[in-house]
Amino acid sequence: MFILNPPPQQISTELIDLLVSAEPAVIGHFRHTGFMSPRIRAHFKDRRIAGTAVTVRVPGMDGSMVHYAIGKARPGDVLIFDRCGDETIATMGGAVAYAARKAGVAGIIVDGLVTDLGELREYGVPVWSKGTSAVTVKTLGLGGEFCIPITCGSVAVRPGDAVLADENGILILPATDIETSVQRALKMMNDEKTTLRRIDNGEKYPDIVGTSAVITKVMEAQA
Repeated sequence: MFILNPPPQQISTELIDLLVSAEPAVIGHFRHTGFMSPRIRAHFKDRRIAGTAVTVRVPGMDGSMVHYAIGKARPGDVLIFDRCGDETIATMGGAVAYAARKAGVAGIIVDGLVTDLGELREYGVPVWSKGTSAVTVKTLGLGGEFCIPITCGSVAVRPGDAVLADENGILILPATDIETSVQRALKMMNDEKTTLRRIDNGEKYPDIVGTSAVITKVMEAQA
């Protein structure tokens, strides 16, 4: 059975450009939900992407929905594949990555496996997955779902959610949370530069960030 919904409305270019200016690991200092399992890892170094989530559920060995999703993908989309727990069969390889590049896809996230790592890196669309396999999906027409709520990396993902990802991790958040989260993250990133300058000037890190005062207070209470 196939369920084929229309692609979601894309998040504005202005908001995506703002989102990609923040580091997921900085947002992780104050936001505690929406971060995918670290089992899903980047296959590209020093790449950060942001975009609109386009969700796909791909059951078993049938790759029909993978091809359908590539055919529907738009510039700036992030394709997110729910593999229904499969950790044996590669969801995609070089040809799909090449088609994704031609479609302008910002990135691909797979809660499962991929193949053709060399080609994926050659074609340049950043990919995240749990690992690799030499066994691939087949076009069997058994079914799948496009643009429905899914789970990926133990996180609920809805079509149209915002995606921010780099080699440190993947964050899913509602588009309405972008501005508040990014502004807070950018302030923290700027504050860190000040902290590094203070370290260069001879101050100790725990004194700068307040850890020394916290430990002193606890020790005094213990005494």
